[in-house]
Parts: sequence; structure tokens; C-alpha cells
Amino acid sequence: MMTMNRRDLCIALSSFAALAAASNGQTSERALPEVMAVPPPPGSPGDPVLSQSKSFRFSELPVTKSANGEARAVIRGVLPTGEAVELHETTLLPGHMPHPPHKHRHSEFMMVREGIVEFDNNGTKERVGPGGVVFAASNMMHGLKNVGETNANYFVIAIGQETA
Repeated sequence: MMTMNRRDLCIALSSFAALAAASNGQTSERALPEVMAVPPPPGSPGDPVLSQSKSFRFSELPVTKSANGEARAVIRGVLPTGEAVELHETTLLPGHMPHPPHKHRHSEFMMVREGIVEFDNNGTKERVGPGGVVFAASNMMHGLKNVGETNANYFVIAIGQETA
């Protein structure tokens, strides 16, 4: 069995990012809202069953820009085994947050590729840099802020549904 370190995982996630383009193949730019929109929760009505393997090209991922940076949707849907999943990549400008701290029923993994973010874990703050992974548990208040001097880039994998 092959082992994978965090750096390898982040590289692999870049490959997943390329998968989203295959599912819709469009790049779009939107107006610059003050905060990045929180995507609909995984497992929302209309989400497809993810039963086919795909690859996603980073350059073909749809881009949504905001005053805080930009996000690229990769994939969302429900696995044949029943888990709802959503994956997106965010580039966050120095000193910015994608949105205020929040909580939701689904859980999230955030994998930092570049930069330094501050993870607000229910009021406790911790800095996380490249290769670091953050886990935001279900129904726990959490948030991220770029506390570095350069852009922060991270992937978010959301798992679970908002309703049982």
C-alpha cells in the first residue's frame, strides 16, 4: 500500500480540481461581491450522483471573483454509497476572509497549498501553512483568514448533508 504525505495530497487535489472542468467545461467570471458566497451545502436538491470517474483541468474550472479573492468550483454531488460531497479551491487575498465565521451540519476538510491562514476553531485561533490540513467538524463555529503577506490558496472538501 502506498503512503501519501500532505504535500502529495495537495497535489492530488489539484488533479481533482481539473475534474470540475470536465463536468461543465465553462469558465465564468462574476461581479465582485464583498464576501465570497458560501456554496449550497453538499447533497442539495439537483446534485448529481457521482458514479463516473473524471479528470478536471485547473484552467477550465469556473471562476467566481469577489473583493476577497476568487474561488473555483470543482465538483459536487452524491456518491453511490450515499455521502454528499463538494470540492472547491479558494484563493484568498492577504488580510481577507472568504466570509464571516459560520457553522453548518456538514463537515469540511481545508488543505492549505500556499500562504498562511488563521483557522478560527469555535473561538480558538491557530495558524496553518502550506501542507497543513484543517478539519471543521459538523455544527462547530469556524472560519479562515489569510494572515500572511501573500495570497493563500486552499482546497475545501465538504462531506455530508444539511438534512438527515
